[in-house]
Amino acid sequence: MTKILLTGANGYIGRNLLENLSHGNYEIYCTVRDKNRFSFIEKENIKIIELDFLDKSTLYRIPNDIDIAYYLMHSMSSSHKNFINLESEVANNFVEYIETTKVKQVIYLTGMLNEEKLSTHLESRQKVEQILSKGKFNLTTLRAGIIIGAGSASFEIIRDLVEKLPIMVAPKWIKTKCQPISVIDVIKILTSIILKEGTYNQAYDISGEEILTYKQMLLEYARYRKLKRLIISVPVLTPKLSSYWLYFVTSVPFALARSLVDSMSIDFIARNNYLVDLLGIKPLNYHESIASAFDKIKQNTVISRWTNAISNGKLDSNIEKYIKIPVKGCLVDKRSEFIKNREDVLNTLWCIGGQNGWLYANILWKFRGFIDKLVGGVGLNRYRRNAKIIENGDVIDFWRVILANKEKGILILYAEMKLPGEAWLEFIVRNDKIYQKACFRPRGLSGRLYWYLLLPFHTLIFRGMLKQIVKKSE
Repeated sequence: MTKILLTGANGYIGRNLLENLSHGNYEIYCTVRDKNRFSFIEKENIKIIELDFLDKSTLYRIPNDIDIAYYLMHSMSSSHKNFINLESEVANNFVEYIETTKVKQVIYLTGMLNEEKLSTHLESRQKVEQILSKGKFNLTTLRAGIIIGAGSASFEIIRDLVEKLPIMVAPKWIKTKCQPISVIDVIKILTSIILKEGTYNQAYDISGEEILTYKQMLLEYARYRKLKRLIISVPVLTPKLSSYWLYFVTSVPFALARSLVDSMSIDFIARNNYLVDLLGIKPLNYHESIASAFDKIKQNTVISRWTNAISNGKLDSNIEKYIKIPVKGCLVDKRSEFIKNREDVLNTLWCIGGQNGWLYANILWKFRGFIDKLVGGVGLNRYRRNAKIIENGDVIDFWRVILANKEKGILILYAEMKLPGEAWLEFIVRNDKIYQKACFRPRGLSGRLYWYLLLPFHTLIFRGMLKQIVKKSE
């Protein structure tokens, strides 16, 4: 049985790749920094290893007899000023340790490069590729541009823009050309090159066959959705203004919006795009990629969303300490209601947020999300991965799921919005009662002022939401 090391297993591509590999004859070792944020259930052929590639002392947990290693780690959303050095350190630590194993092939998925100009993030990825290429192992590099799939950052941005804006006054990069590829084809390629010696020590651009501008991509999405949209390109929007435009209209954090704008300013056309022919893969066209994404959405089978791997930084490590809601020094709103049917209440509770809304005073929830965006937060429009299923680590609007145990009737959410403190929202469902607790640990005087100023709204919202959960379950 082929042994595979999967880094970046909690990312968008990592989760989709793991789902595919889990059905094959592979023994898979997934590396994550925190098991509590990784909801994939361990199976006989799937092992979860908790380690940090910035901490060499944890790398001994990687098995020595692996055959394949996928390098899917990157910091596209990072706002850390020194992230290029951090990525280089991760890559160097990876190479140093992997060289001590029996690995036959390392597969690296990176961004498509344009040698004329590179954004800071693409420059970082190029540097990582150079570090990996110096390793004493066979390296296969895949360079992708825009990846289209249910839950991918590119697809969600296009979706946000077209669905929300009948008329778009867009920056000049709307005319930039690129070659999108379906996530389905990316996963096919990633799995088809396993131990394929002809791909050793080679680098390939991977893409679909169509060359499209971002404007064409937006308009094709609109046609698929039967929406009439007008897009006007203006040259006066600077990169910074363009970043704010993306940030306020879509669900991307500002750091990611800025990185995307930097990358969108130049054409990305595949050069040596012949790997799909070698593998006998016929890529989906852009229209088919959109249709495939919506099939997943309609069937509630979205495996991962790009937001699931991104937090506001508060939960990057030691997430287990957030599972048990603190008591000391906290301001608490406690409520409970009698219920008739526990299972019905749990089903209703497991559907809150996202496209389903928050059951009561949605306009206030949206306003709070808008305010969060204004102060640099994540906002309310990150939605959900699945309309009915909640797993640990999932994102529900500006909340992160810390613990979701339907059998025990426990759901704990941690706030990733901008706050002068920390906030939790806990639900516990017993046989005849549902308990709701909103807990806020203020940071200094500003935190206490925040809580008491919003107390009337909290009382209204939390009381109304709990009553609606019970009402909709009857």
